[in-house]
Amino acid sequence: MHPSFPLSLLFAGLLLAGCDQLPSSASAAAPKLSLSPWGASSQLKAEDLRFAGEQRLAASEQRGLLLLDAQGAELARLPGRFTGLDSRELDGQLLVASLDAASQRPTLALLDPATRQWGRSLALPARDYAVTGLCLYRDEAANLYLFLVGEEGRGEQWLVGTDRSLRDEALRVRGLPLPPQAEFCQVDDGANQLLVNEEGVGLWAYPAHPEAEASRVPVDMVKPFGGLEQGVGAMASVPGGVLALDVGAGKLHLYQRQGETWQAAGKVDLPGLEEPERLAVRPSAQGLDLLLQDDGSGSFYEGALAWQPQPVATPEALVNVPALRQSEPVGRHGDAADDPAIWVDPVNPARSRVLGTNKKQGLLVYDLDGTLLQELPVGRLNNVDVRANFSLGGERVDLAVASNRDRDSIAVFAIDRASGELREAGEIRTPLKEIYGICLFQPASGELYAFANGKDGSFLQYRLSDSGGEVAGELVRRFAVASQPEGCVADDQRQRLFVGEEDTGVWALDARADGPTELHEVMKVGGALHADVEGLGLYQSAERDYLVVSSQGNDSYLLLDAEPPYALKGAFRVGLNGDLGIDGASETDGLEVTSANLGGPWSQGLLVAQDGRKRMPESTQNFKLVPWADIARALGLE
Repeated sequence: MHPSFPLSLLFAGLLLAGCDQLPSSASAAAPKLSLSPWGASSQLKAEDLRFAGEQRLAASEQRGLLLLDAQGAELARLPGRFTGLDSRELDGQLLVASLDAASQRPTLALLDPATRQWGRSLALPARDYAVTGLCLYRDEAANLYLFLVGEEGRGEQWLVGTDRSLRDEALRVRGLPLPPQAEFCQVDDGANQLLVNEEGVGLWAYPAHPEAEASRVPVDMVKPFGGLEQGVGAMASVPGGVLALDVGAGKLHLYQRQGETWQAAGKVDLPGLEEPERLAVRPSAQGLDLLLQDDGSGSFYEGALAWQPQPVATPEALVNVPALRQSEPVGRHGDAADDPAIWVDPVNPARSRVLGTNKKQGLLVYDLDGTLLQELPVGRLNNVDVRANFSLGGERVDLAVASNRDRDSIAVFAIDRASGELREAGEIRTPLKEIYGICLFQPASGELYAFANGKDGSFLQYRLSDSGGEVAGELVRRFAVASQPEGCVADDQRQRLFVGEEDTGVWALDARADGPTELHEVMKVGGALHADVEGLGLYQSAERDYLVVSSQGNDSYLLLDAEPPYALKGAFRVGLNGDLGIDGASETDGLEVTSANLGGPWSQGLLVAQDGRKRMPESTQNFKLVPWADIARALGLE
């Protein structure tokens, strides 16, 4: 391989080789484009120009941020030296983002187009790299973000506003590894797609949501891997499609979105433009209105393109419920935190504890503010569950059990009911080859069972008892599901066990040791439930019982009636809490929920969810604490 051969091209070629490669845009019908000089463009001397309704926005290093009429006459000015431009509507005003060339600080400013007045502004801290591009993004919860594109592959996402206002201070959400030759970006809000160019390589699409995995797919690449002739510069996103300038070739490429991929929809010559550099687009009745800058002459052109992509259906937006507290990050990197449990203090519920597994370390104990109180480094614990009032060594204790992947065993812990301190209280060895999930079942006072499962689908049910001050287990029943399970939860009142089969769905069966093992369908993967099926929890109150399911594939949580026919009552995401600086939850493995009145914001109960991607700031994984009252209110529960 030639030493200067771009690795990104090889990577993109491999990606495209595994799917339907983009057809040559030369084979698609060329839409008609008419261009003419725009307004007083020769005197504008701007670095960027965008549509703002019937008006225009311009960023100029000589004149500042400008509001112009359709012919280019100045209507309002924010003095300064600015380059780069993007905007979003914000509560009747325009939020304008640009780069202050004097201070090198990304800056946001509010503009009232009706009164032609510039308002409050917000400057991000100066970055330790040269910012080459920026773009705005609004997520499904109407949070506003600013993406920064920088030299040497540097990229960042910042929280800058909500649906109603510009923040007083921007919050850095995450860093992004971007192409080293990136200069332009755009976001399709509806599709949650961030588009970034790599000048001599191609155009990439990244997930824009802050909780999404850092990944990318190619939109198009330079020949021979794609249809771009020389490279890609500025691009513009419209619902269902993308337009991109082919740098050096004097062409505009059009792409129709097809699910998660793109289809070349044609290319258009740009005659008379020496170096087309900037691009802005807005839909019109006949197709698309365009603004183009010719970097060679410095002039701007306007035009009409008789093409408009077909809008692509997007999933229905889910309600976001912010976390009120979060635990301290776990002490190991990578996929470490997994499953939580909630211990309710019988004397002082506000002093209750959250137990969390670290599958690279052991068991962690937090208070309701997320402060780490206790660590038990006993091995790679995966799942954990708790039940109260167990007789051990002549005293009443509460028990926690966890699946130990180092020893394919059930680790048992006694919880002191007065202090909340945990201590090791026994180990139950199992014949499972890869123990995975675990949950407890307490059908009556004096009885306690543990269900442990393995990656091969096996379930083992153990009766727990006191054996000289340590907990012992007697195997009383076996059953299995067809593929890998993990999460499970027992309904003690109805003597019913719910189990999750990760790629298939949720099942219910009799939890009793002598009961039948026939599986009854609760919900299959598909529709609202996205694989993997992970944590399960039961919210049980005097009014209603709900089964809570972690739908890991789309970072959401489902609420179902806990009784047949297990009707779906709603779905939500744990969203970010900008006021408290708490990020949302994603890629959730385990969860737990209680209806106990734990005081204050937890008076109607508490949901704890593992967060697989810690943002704002980035750190190791942790657990998010969400008031049940907020969930009930968001979903309109009775």
